[in-house]
Amino acid sequence: MDIIRIIFAILLPPLGVFLQVGLGKHFWLNIILTLCGYLPGIIHAVYIIAKK
Repeated sequence: MDIIRIIFAILLPPLGVFLQVGLGKHFWLNIILTLCGYLPGIIHAVYIIAKK
């Protein structure tokens, strides 16, 4: 299941974070990072998925 989340994190970073932690602070932080730049959103999403 983590492989699917990582694929979603690469394609659409907030979706990968949402599937891992739901609508929490990490989700909203990832939306902000993705809006600032696509790469920071991906890095944050993969970190959140790999951490848990």
